[in-house]
Amino acid sequence: MDRHAAEPTAEGLPGPNAEKWIDFHSEHAAPSEYSHEFVWDVTAEADGPFVTDVDGNVLLDFTCHIGAAPLGYNNEKILGKLREFDLVEPMKIAGQDMYFGSGPDPESTEFPGSSHLMKELCEVSDQYGMDTVFLSNSGAEAVENAMKISYDHTPEAKYGVAFEGSFHGRTFGTLSVTRSSEVYTRHYPEISGMQTVPFCVDRDCDAASCDCGFFTGAGSQFRRSLSPEGGHVNPDEVAFAVIEPIQGVGGYRFPSDEFMREVGDVTDEYDIPLVVDEIQSGVGRTGEMWASDHYPIEPDVIASAKGLRVGATISRKEMFPEEKNRLGSTFGGGDILSSMQGVFTLEAIEEHDLLDNATARGRQAKEMLRDGAPDHVADVRGKGLMLAVEFDTAERRDAVVEESLKRGLLTLGCGENTIRLLPPLDSTEREIELGVGIFAEAVEAAA
Repeated sequence: MDRHAAEPTAEGLPGPNAEKWIDFHSEHAAPSEYSHEFVWDVTAEADGPFVTDVDGNVLLDFTCHIGAAPLGYNNEKILGKLREFDLVEPMKIAGQDMYFGSGPDPESTEFPGSSHLMKELCEVSDQYGMDTVFLSNSGAEAVENAMKISYDHTPEAKYGVAFEGSFHGRTFGTLSVTRSSEVYTRHYPEISGMQTVPFCVDRDCDAASCDCGFFTGAGSQFRRSLSPEGGHVNPDEVAFAVIEPIQGVGGYRFPSDEFMREVGDVTDEYDIPLVVDEIQSGVGRTGEMWASDHYPIEPDVIASAKGLRVGATISRKEMFPEEKNRLGSTFGGGDILSSMQGVFTLEAIEEHDLLDNATARGRQAKEMLRDGAPDHVADVRGKGLMLAVEFDTAERRDAVVEESLKRGLLTLGCGENTIRLLPPLDSTEREIELGVGIFAEAVEAAA
């Protein structure tokens, strides 16, 4: 496939072959959410944002697998390096219980592993003084371990702080700090002591103009919940505050600098570990390595996954327990291929200036999306290539997703009435013009 000339060619999705695959899959798979009846043909041509389905349709994917494939499909920036590596068995080992390497020493090796990935993660998080990493399988595990090390760091703790609209994962621990749709949490037990405060969604507000409920006449709800400020929670008993710098599943909600500054000030003043969930927003998606880099906060722990290809809990050494077996994950960090992909992804971001590209292409996309937007488009927002278009109703949003798919563009809904757009970090000017042009047609058709 020639990425520079490819065009979407979608006819009658799902096609007859896709329907067969979907029926076959559904025979034994537990019910889950599938955003489209699109079946990727992993043996067919694909490149960057362009992908072929099992009926031969070519689609333009502006979802990047919900951000889990930050450079899209079969990207040479990754594959070119992977191609030199001969697959081995086992590819996945007991990563926390066994070391692995390739060749005589880490410096001269041709193929990086989990040790190199941890080193690179510390380097891209050095602005926060982070020097230690625990690898796992997923974003939920990354957040779960962030919570665990925070509790261990504050043995007397019995509270945690979460924010309205948050989504942190589907394990019991992460569901205990998830505050978005009740479908994720209904009837499941929670870790006790979790406090909830508003997440300010007015990205231009200050303390005086905010009307979301976070800021009050006497400070913020977060601050006033603490006993020195008149509340009932002893800050010495707060293990962590966990926040998405930009909320993902909750609707691609971008906070104001004043909101984030207050969160940072409270956690700094009362020495409460600030855990930032960068599962969707990290690894270059916003034009910075971490979305936190845009805001006046100093994270104590970063949880990463998706675009990184593995789960990672990143912090300073003193935040981690010294006792062996206090943390552990039999397969965590034991995926040889994923560790390598993680390193190559970080290298590609640096070698090809993809942070700058994400910023430029994101600016281009927002200008195009805002230009002549109809009244039923309530908002266009984004940082880098983490983009959102909000509609007047959920029904309209769903119709635009469907109309986009008919035209060969994959998009994703989130929140109540929002569509998220996640083009690859190396998207070209042509690809943004093509994708946003198709999206504009879909918006008009849904009117």
